[in-house]
Amino acid sequence: MKTRMLGTSGLEVSALGLGCMGMSEFYGVADRAESIATIHKAIDDGCTFLDTADMYGSGHNEELVGEALRGRRDRVVLATKFGNMRGPGGSFLGVNGSPEYVRKCCDESLRRLGVDVIDLYYQHRVDTKTPIEDTVGAMAELVTAGKVKHLGLSEAAPDTIRRAVKIHPIAALQTEYSLWSREPEDGLLELCRELGIGFVAYSPLGRGFLTGKFRTFEDIPADDYRRNSPRFQGENFQKNIDLVKAVETIAAEKGCTSSQLALAWVLAQGRDIVPIPGTKRREFLVQNLASFAIELTASDLERISRAFPKGAASGTRYPEASMAAVNR
Repeated sequence: MKTRMLGTSGLEVSALGLGCMGMSEFYGVADRAESIATIHKAIDDGCTFLDTADMYGSGHNEELVGEALRGRRDRVVLATKFGNMRGPGGSFLGVNGSPEYVRKCCDESLRRLGVDVIDLYYQHRVDTKTPIEDTVGAMAELVTAGKVKHLGLSEAAPDTIRRAVKIHPIAALQTEYSLWSREPEDGLLELCRELGIGFVAYSPLGRGFLTGKFRTFEDIPADDYRRNSPRFQGENFQKNIDLVKAVETIAAEKGCTSSQLALAWVLAQGRDIVPIPGTKRREFLVQNLASFAIELTASDLERISRAFPKGAASGTRYPEASMAAVNR
């Protein structure tokens, strides 16, 4: 597995990470034993950048990742996040970036993960009620205390990022980026490069849509979060399927799957970009890792962009309530 540096932070990670969210929530039922086996397989194959968050399964995901890391902690760059509050039954209670909450969340994450230090600690969503200076200031105290090594932000706007870096270096910005979510190209990637911040691309496979797995709305399990996603509904679904079919045609010519082509496309957008596709099964992990073998020429990249133009995806990437929590 090749590695990449996250900006100028000195933090080196595997060039492809593993998003662990689906092992606990949102994407249908997961098998605990298979999830842990997938994490072990990732580590053994050199995919050592693991991403979790305290809100995934209301703590369940951190506990699962912590269990999987026993005896393997020193082989992994471990990232987790705080900020999204969950209530009884998993209800969403809003975003909290207060210093008290930062400290509380970190201690709880360390306990659930069963580790002494978190390699990369993100604010999951920006709390507009708390000055970013106060939130990052509290996060910086965690670095001083030895509980965290590097700081990150997720879905943060340019102004927020500029204010944050004046308080403490930010190693990485985590934001959705894929063929169907190219908003970071509108200045955000450029800003990260200007400030020496690495870019971590979550949902690089469009929440699984770019894999071609879903052909009809009914293909989505009844308990799957994606049934509530605008891009998976109604006319949007069919329009987006047509885009995926165009990508599949190119993938077939390259001798790969549409998901591998989509990952290769993200990897080709810059060596400072690290995709973290999520999966809960070893077979899909192996497929994702094989995307490194796909070489895309300038002509290939141009053709892919013609087949799936920037801004072509139909529908917003989150439901209205969730989009309101995105700092813009």
